[in-house]
Amino acid sequence: MSAGTSGLPQTQYAIQLVGPGELVLNTAKPVLRPGPHQILAQVEAVGLCFSDLKLLKQFSAHPRKGDIIAGIAPEVLAEIPSYVPASKPTVPGHEVACRLVAVGDAVRHHKVGERCLVQTDYRALPTAGSNGSFGYNFEGGLQEYVLMDERVVMDPTTGERFLIPVSEARSASSIALVEPWACVEDSYVNIERRTLKAGGRLLIVSDHAALRRVPAGLPYAPEGRPAEVFLGAPSAAAQRPDASFDDIICFGASRPVLEMLNDKLAARGILNVVLGGRKIGESVSVGVGRLHYGMTRWIGAAGSDAADAYRTIPETGELRPGDRVAVIGAGGPMGQMHVIRALCSGVNGIEIFATDVDDARLESLGAKAMPMAGANGVALHLVNTARAPLAGKATYVALMAPVGALVAAAVRDIAPGGLINIFAGIPAPTRQDLDLDACIAKRCFMFGTSGSVIRDMKIVLEKVESGRLDTDCSVDAVCGMAGAAGGMAAVENRTLAGKIIVYPALRDVGLIPLAGMAKHFPTVAARLENGRWCRAAEQELLKAARPATKAG
Repeated sequence: MSAGTSGLPQTQYAIQLVGPGELVLNTAKPVLRPGPHQILAQVEAVGLCFSDLKLLKQFSAHPRKGDIIAGIAPEVLAEIPSYVPASKPTVPGHEVACRLVAVGDAVRHHKVGERCLVQTDYRALPTAGSNGSFGYNFEGGLQEYVLMDERVVMDPTTGERFLIPVSEARSASSIALVEPWACVEDSYVNIERRTLKAGGRLLIVSDHAALRRVPAGLPYAPEGRPAEVFLGAPSAAAQRPDASFDDIICFGASRPVLEMLNDKLAARGILNVVLGGRKIGESVSVGVGRLHYGMTRWIGAAGSDAADAYRTIPETGELRPGDRVAVIGAGGPMGQMHVIRALCSGVNGIEIFATDVDDARLESLGAKAMPMAGANGVALHLVNTARAPLAGKATYVALMAPVGALVAAAVRDIAPGGLINIFAGIPAPTRQDLDLDACIAKRCFMFGTSGSVIRDMKIVLEKVESGRLDTDCSVDAVCGMAGAAGGMAAVENRTLAGKIIVYPALRDVGLIPLAGMAKHFPTVAARLENGRWCRAAEQELLKAARPATKAG
């Protein structure tokens, strides 16, 4: 018997993704009752994300929609009705604030009544191309009630909860938006591997038999050396299974060989190109989508010292004193977060160039960011690159658009020693021709991260709870379930500069930009803080829109 199920409705409104490009509003989706190990939460607020759009387009081909292949028993997954991998219909929405309303008898770490932030990234539950995630192969938050399983929402290593308790003091929207801010945080603080993987699989490839040996001076992990080492010619390496090596060292400058080795690199693997004084002389097709989703890394040495390439790997992707930071696509919701984080980072001497091709988006960003820049003494430049190129060379590039050609441009234009943060989720299978000769000569480093971990969520949550970060500054529009599909279209068409927050309890409220709030709910508009979303406005909306009022 589950605690807390009395009084729950039998059905609910939900946004379901039933196939590629097929988004439907289900007005009678059953409200699942929790089994012994399960938790039912009522969704307070959910933010729409560009990643939801990628799931919409790719559906079962998305790397996070695949079957879980390890980390949990298949019989446990079979007990979870909200586990919906592959072609099963799913509920998107992974930026969620919720309240626990029912728990199963065997639940030990969660209790009814708790208000929670949802950490969505299940990195201990791998899929073939990424890992499991709330809002992908587990149903997400674009519904009134969502079922989760305690055996999934606990970190197996630390025992920490993925449902992080939060206070009552902040708006539901500000709590939901911790998730995208945490993804931004993760891209800067994720610790990079700078050694060969202990217990991993190492491949050393060369056309020359004399170089098919383990080089001296390689950086081994303190935990130990690779468990397996394979030495061979490119023809032998080509026979190895794809995605099977954690480290690859290639002595040579052959484009076809490097493109073959691209496919042999496992998730989180490092490919080290040792040129030995030669040049490739042409672009190489690199799996740039996997740099983000698979967290693979390409490094290289212009000379013959394989160990030298590992010295180009920074400890993290954090900003450095004196960096000239270019945020490409800064006018969108995530770009705004990167700019604001940089402005508030406290890193000395940085200069920020926020670029976009839309004046309205840049104007929206400027209204939020320029006061912060002045308060923190940081130089901020808003640049419409459709009219004027970026002046000078950046030492740090953060890419907000999932376009492989932008990675190629960053490699071409970045200053020596530069960092390229591929934040936008370029589809995992995407390859892009890159000038690896330039990348290696400049000793620049390309990296990407996907999602966040509990650490990142807690860093951002503490800033929100303490009042040091107002995540609501990102909000540009709100809606109920009736407006969610229109909200997704706005994300796709980039018609709004900021975030869209959905309140599932408000079934029939359409999409309302904050600038037009007075036309629909004057009392809500009166509670905006200088036109910005806030807790008082949220509380008034939840009051004024019940019973559900059609708008938009």
